[in-house]
Amino acid sequence: MQSLLKPIKAALGALFIALIRGYQFLISPILGASCRYTPTCSQYGLEAIRKYGPFKGGWLTLKRIVRCNPWGGHGHDPVP
Repeated sequence: MQSLLKPIKAALGALFIALIRGYQFLISPILGASCRYTPTCSQYGLEAIRKYGPFKGGWLTLKRIVRCNPWGGHGHDPVP
């Protein structure tokens, strides 16, 4: 069972990283710098997915994006 999940996790991780990279190069320059945290939310997502994989890393990234709003926090928030 583990041998079946490994390629799926790798493919999902690569897909998520490609989507984030696409955002960084295509959409982010148009929107401008607006993230309240360092590292930026997209960089946080890349680090989280590389460190924890697509499931836990994706969940951490989603939680971070939800926190990034005008009433949320700000400042340095590294990947745990």
